[in-house]
Parts: sequence; C-alpha cells; structure tokens
Amino acid sequence: MLTLHRVQGVRTVHDGPAAPGDAVVVDGAALAAIGPYEELFAAYGATARVREWDGVLTPGRHEPDGAALLEAAYHPDPREADELGTEPLTGEALAALGMTEARWGASARRGLQRLLAAGTTALTGPFTRPAVRTAVQRSGLVVLPGPSPRALAVGGPAHFAVFAPDGSCLATVLGGRLVYRRR
Repeated sequence: MLTLHRVQGVRTVHDGPAAPGDAVVVDGAALAAIGPYEELFAAYGATARVREWDGVLTPGRHEPDGAALLEAAYHPDPREADELGTEPLTGEALAALGMTEARWGASARRGLQRLLAAGTTALTGPFTRPAVRTAVQRSGLVVLPGPSPRALAVGGPAHFAVFAPDGSCLATVLGGRLVYRRR
C-alpha cells in the first residue's frame, strides 16, 4: 500500500536542514519518493493514502544506550505503579525484584514502547538476555553495533519519525508501518 506523508518539512539526515514543503511516499517497507508535496500528490495522490503531520519528518532517533535501557533497567507494568512507581528501576531496586526471563521480556516491551514514543528508530546492542533480544527483534527497531550515520533515501527502508515543533514525537514508522502515533 502506498502512503504519502505530508509534513512541514523533511530532513533526509538527522541533524540536517529541513526541506520545507517536502513529503515522502512509502511503498511497503521502502521509501518510494521524497520531494515537494504538490509533485508527489500529483504523481501518487490517486492511489496513496495521505497522512498529514504537523511536524518535521527525520530518520528518527538513535538510542546508543539501548542495551542498558532494556537489560539493566526494569520498566514497571502500569498495574505495579502504586508499589514500584512508573519510572525504570535500576541498581538495588532492580536486584530486589527477582527477575525472570518472562518479566525481562515484558519489561523490554514496555521500554521499547517508550523508545518508539520518543521517535527512536535505531538502537545499539548487543542484547544478551534472550527475552529482551526477542522483544527487540519483534519491535522492528534497527539494531546497530554503534553510532552510525542514518539518512532517508529513495529505495531505502522506511524508518522515520515525525517531530512536532516542540520536539515531541508525533509518529514513528518502522519498515513502512506506523508503530507509534501520539494521540
């Protein structure tokens, strides 16, 4: 399915300038086109779903501390908020929990949801806990061995995020799938 993402601007590199009025077309898991919205709408508008975002589309965030965030911290279940709070637990608080593989997996899924809500499209591993590794693989996030320049390019993977003017994440797309949308 074709999707045309109309935004205030597109940054093809994370810290580069935004091209105002540009948009992107996603075809399946790949970027099919990047350019002025009017041109892309003329070429794809009859067959594409159009999503409009009040922000700037970028390659998304890279989280260099991905392994630490998911394997050295426990992200509490909302049902545990009264007892454990809502922020990740580390150190002695984590050691006191008696973690199992199932609990690590559930924690990793909640941690991944937080990362997606922040516009993260890539993170650094490696991940050694099997349940965490499985959660990361299923999330669709790109795992990098270290910092690596990322850019949006026609024919490349449709991994990107859209950020509002205040810097908050409006949407995260991985492999052409909308995996997070701010409500």
